[in-house]
Amino acid sequence: MIGWFEAVVLGLVQGLTEFLPISSSAHIRVVSALLGWQDPGAAFTAVIQLGTEAAVVIYFRKDIWEIISTWVRSLWRPDLRSHHAARMGWYVIAGTIPIVVLGLLFKDSIETVFRDLRLIGTTLIVFGAVLWLADRTARNKLTLQKNLSLTHALVYGFAQSLALIPGVSRSGGTISAGLVLDYRREEAARYSFLLAIPAVLGSGFLELFKIGDGRAPEWGPTILATVISFVVGYAAVAWFLKYISTHRFTGFVVYRIILGIVIIALVSFDVLNPMA
Repeated sequence: MIGWFEAVVLGLVQGLTEFLPISSSAHIRVVSALLGWQDPGAAFTAVIQLGTEAAVVIYFRKDIWEIISTWVRSLWRPDLRSHHAARMGWYVIAGTIPIVVLGLLFKDSIETVFRDLRLIGTTLIVFGAVLWLADRTARNKLTLQKNLSLTHALVYGFAQSLALIPGVSRSGGTISAGLVLDYRREEAARYSFLLAIPAVLGSGFLELFKIGDGRAPEWGPTILATVISFVVGYAAVAWFLKYISTHRFTGFVVYRIILGIVIIALVSFDVLNPMA
């Protein structure tokens, strides 16, 4: 069972890693295993992500308000349908469909098989290499306002759905897709964060019903972890967007690969139980 100290640690981990392309769900799982704690489970992970997602909502509040208000008005005002914000609303909806469908199809696996540390270690390495390749080959020239299309939105959406597997990273997967499509690094990250809002909020609110039912952590520690993840996450998203405007993702790639190798080695030498 998650206690108060564990909640503080996991809240910090969630806030620090949610927006970096290193997989927050993998870190929640790995940190718990390394410290000998019980796996907090998919429900706890999904709920504390509400904290970091609240940080995104506040950070991008002007963009979000413009998108929602323009999209709603465009439903009865044809002159607004070509507006960038109205189109962005449709693109976010379209890009959310893949993760909703796949999340429902693989619900049982998400809570069991996908939390295997061997799989997490492997995905950290493989998708770290994908991020490195995408970063090295990207032409870094397209912008969301001028170039985002329905096709691109769906590509982003399918990339985001890969994050149902801990270790892939929601931001890492969608940013990699954006780089492959030749979007600027900061533009790919911005759309990644906006696209995540419906999926994370939907998943988090659904999993709220499991908190405190005997199979998931109690309400108190969960709320504490969520609040901490919000505060730390707000600072992390601001730093990350500034950082990638002038830096490549090489540091994150190296970190992912080293962590993946360490996890696989610890499991191979029976230091960690892959399903503990």
